[in-house]
Amino acid sequence: MNWSALEALISGVNKYSTVFGRVWLSMVFVFRVMVFVVAAQRVWGDDSKDFVCNTAQPGCRNVCYDHIFPISHIRLWALQLIFVTCPSLMVVGHVKYREKKDLKYTTSHKGSHLYANPGKKRGGLWWTYLTSLIFKAGFDAGFLYILYHVYEGYDLPRLSKCNLPPCPNTVDCYISRPTEKRIFTLFMVVSSAVCIFMCICEMVYLICKRIQKLLRKKVQADRRMFAETHEMALLSAPRSGFRPNSPIRVDPTISIQNLANIKAEEVAEKK
Repeated sequence: MNWSALEALISGVNKYSTVFGRVWLSMVFVFRVMVFVVAAQRVWGDDSKDFVCNTAQPGCRNVCYDHIFPISHIRLWALQLIFVTCPSLMVVGHVKYREKKDLKYTTSHKGSHLYANPGKKRGGLWWTYLTSLIFKAGFDAGFLYILYHVYEGYDLPRLSKCNLPPCPNTVDCYISRPTEKRIFTLFMVVSSAVCIFMCICEMVYLICKRIQKLLRKKVQADRRMFAETHEMALLSAPRSGFRPNSPIRVDPTISIQNLANIKAEEVAEKK
């Protein structure tokens, strides 16, 4: 399979991804695809040829091999890598759809744009990106479970017992290079677990950032509403200098001597 073409296609998601997304993509193509292509395929290349059972009964070896290896690790990992990387195409497709829609809008509205930045994770694109993360983490977790369920763990025993027909009795079967295969299996399992962890971290980051943005908008809206209410209260207050819920204002230009003279004049008028 041409993994370089898939890498070139998926690498376009990098410019729309967060830091966690870029680390995830590096993990997939450096620690999983490269190891899979360069080393793992060679380790499992002689799997069927070097599988040996201590019997000469025709068909017994094939039946025991099918029982011990229901599905090849290589084919299972190839399916896993394809399924895990494909959800990123959802983001690329959504961005291309936005760019095409923005181009049509610009053509019909004389240069004005529908999206300031089609690749910015807002609105529907934010949900598409979050959904792709859920799919990637789900596919990785699902294939880890399948591998554990099919092989009853992530270990490869050196000796396997088989008593399926047409074997005449319980026979001993041996696989080639079990230690090396065990190491590669654990490496692929650990790298898959790290990728799941990175997807979860990115989901938490996106959700927390979205909540923080909504709270900031709410605070700004509350401040704006308070400012408008205060301004309306000032405009509706009496022009004589009185304010709502405020004490009576006294003219600061009136001195104590002036007040005494005013009182003296009032007493003289009464007489």
